[in-house]
Amino acid sequence: QVQLVESGGGLVQPGGSLRLSCAASRIMFSFSINAMGWYRQAPGKQRELVSTMSSDGNTNYVDSVKGRFTISRDNAKKTVYLQMNSLKPEDTAVYYCKAVIQIVGGTPDDYWGQGTQVTVSS
Repeated sequence: QVQLVESGGGLVQPGGSLRLSCAASRIMFSFSINAMGWYRQAPGKQRELVSTMSSDGNTNYVDSVKGRFTISRDNAKKTVYLQMNSLKPEDTAVYYCKAVIQIVGGTPDDYWGQGTQVTVSS
């Protein structure tokens, strides 16, 4: 069973930085990882896309984080990162990693991490 393990969340003051990591494990050789990305869910709100990166490096960001967040991935390590700078209180949320993984010859499936809390507060 594929697992996504996130790390790097925590408490930070406004204007500070955090780096989230998400590593995929239990990936068999017959699997391929397509897009990887980050979503977040604040209390009382729906989960929203933050940023995604395709297997060939194309990126996508929600407007509210453009210029502040940077997504990257290390395909050899099956890991995606989210560098978050100039954090604002409104960035406070549980951040979830998502990977689209496909068995060779099969259809893509979505896999989610367990979530990591990011709190921006003074």
